[in-house]
Amino acid sequence: MVGEIPHPGRVTLGADKNYDTADMVDALRVLGITPHVAQNDTRRRSAIDHRTTRHPGYAISQQKRKRIEEIFGWLKTVGGLRKLRHRGVARVEWIFTFAVAAYNLVRMTRLRAAPV
Repeated sequence: MVGEIPHPGRVTLGADKNYDTADMVDALRVLGITPHVAQNDTRRRSAIDHRTTRHPGYAISQQKRKRIEEIFGWLKTVGGLRKLRHRGVARVEWIFTFAVAAYNLVRMTRLRAAPV
């Protein structure tokens, strides 16, 4: 799917630790895509080397990825999406949309209450 993205210049792709493999990183680099993959250096050597991590954009990318993970964590715990009681694409899509809307309302109230 990544290869089908039209990109005139350099593109980055963020992913979690499971994609920190030599094959994945090499394939992305061949396509001209910079892998902003979280480093998986527990019990092995990471495929993401200093060529990627030295740039400030990599650190920013990892901070943004954490924000997205927090949203999915909220959806699973508070939004009730960890184990759905309903089946079918239409119902699951409705529940997901409802939970994300609830998250947005909670987030908007926090943003509005923040001192400027």
